[in-house]
Amino acid sequence: MAERLLVAADRHKLEKLKLICEEALCRNIDLSSVAAVLALAERHGCSLLKDAGFRFLSAPGNLKAVMETDGFEQLKTGCPSSLMELIVKKMP
Repeated sequence: MAERLLVAADRHKLEKLKLICEEALCRNIDLSSVAAVLALAERHGCSLLKDAGFRFLSAPGNLKAVMETDGFEQLKTGCPSSLMELIVKKMP
């Protein structure tokens, strides 16, 4: 529900509601949702949500686990700029 509410809040420029939705989504990121969360963050300019997705993927083993799912395909096609940003951040 938070995803749909975030989309509506963004559409109607309700920034406080959008932030509340971002915070709720940040608390529920897991292997099955991180790709969709990053795509949503990219489409709607949600920097808090994007950072939370990156933090999740930066945790030991999470990126590798996501790469073995269909979510990684979604990440590659749905938000290539976020994926590129993540790769650059992971470089030494």
